[in-house]
Amino acid sequence: MARLSIAQARRIALAAQGFTDRKPAGQADVRHLRRVMDRMTVLQLDSVNVVCRSHFLPILARLGPYDRDRLDRYLYRGDEHFEFISHEASITSQELQPLLRHRMGKRRRWLDTLNAEHPGYAEAVHEEVAASGPLSVKELSDPGGRTGPWWGLSKGKIALEALYVTGRLAVHNRDRAFVTSYDLPERVLRADVLDRPTPTDDEAVTELTLLAARSHGIGTDADLADYFRVNVTTIRPILARLVEQGRLHQVDVAGWSEPAYLHPEAKRPRSVPGRALLSPFDPVVWYRPRGERLWDFHYRIEIYVPEPKRVYGYYVLPFLLDEELVGRVDLKADRKAGVLRVRGSYTQDGADRVRVARELAGSLEEMAGWLGLDQVAVEDRGDLAPELRRVVA
Repeated sequence: MARLSIAQARRIALAAQGFTDRKPAGQADVRHLRRVMDRMTVLQLDSVNVVCRSHFLPILARLGPYDRDRLDRYLYRGDEHFEFISHEASITSQELQPLLRHRMGKRRRWLDTLNAEHPGYAEAVHEEVAASGPLSVKELSDPGGRTGPWWGLSKGKIALEALYVTGRLAVHNRDRAFVTSYDLPERVLRADVLDRPTPTDDEAVTELTLLAARSHGIGTDADLADYFRVNVTTIRPILARLVEQGRLHQVDVAGWSEPAYLHPEAKRPRSVPGRALLSPFDPVVWYRPRGERLWDFHYRIEIYVPEPKRVYGYYVLPFLLDEELVGRVDLKADRKAGVLRVRGSYTQDGADRVRVARELAGSLEEMAGWLGLDQVAVEDRGDLAPELRRVVA
């Protein structure tokens, strides 16, 4: 069994995610967006808008400043991608839709519960979308009030989501306020995709596992299972079969207690120069145990932690510098004041604080300009704050 150093594993992982690809010299176009989506396979969505919508940030990390409206048009108005629960709510290639159909039949709980409480309502919503779609919950003739133990959702939203997760509706668009509109799948997805046969569960999970390995480059069984949220016990025999077939290589990574799986197409760069601020939902860091194994970087999102108990802040982005996670910043876009506020800034143990501050300042100023903000303001919190404040323009 081949043995890799932890540094080699980091570089393989970052290359697989597109961090060794050359950034566009000018304005990023559809070719660049397509390349990034192909590398990641999955772009996770989240409604938190403290800095900007989270799905914009992984593209910034890989391409530099780009046109966010162009990205949304490419993702939602083109015919290459669609939204579904592939990781969490995420955007992925329409080519993967047949591989995700097996999940649709297993997500009937909401629909069954709604039908029991409000017989005929979901069918009426489906018929209304079919006749008048695309529609958001606000546009339904009977959106209903908030009902039952549904986390404060309205009856109409529950029906739309239940029809969506079971494949009877598809997401047509999300507007600037992140309001979702739904339509029939045949009006969202390409006909050639919908006409393809449905693979068996084993076939689907096998292909999803290979895609996870390609996008991670290298990973443990838990890493690969998390990418498409598959049960790890389900993929273990699949991994063994893929190794036997030569479609994956089992390797040993120094310091890892579990075996790793290397995709045959994975690049092995000698270095990964560059810098990037990573969204909490970036594939590089979204599975926290992987971040700890690769970088000894303990990272938790503290949005739901009461403020007095937060360690680093509300919306904290790790800072990647030359293949190392060297720090983190708690950011907030103060749009009214035109300021990107650094509410806390911290250095990872062993990192060069002066260099981290200098490089981080460049990334923060780039982000502020991309967001249309006039300046970066560094607050006192964190060990990096004095040096960062000194170098921020």
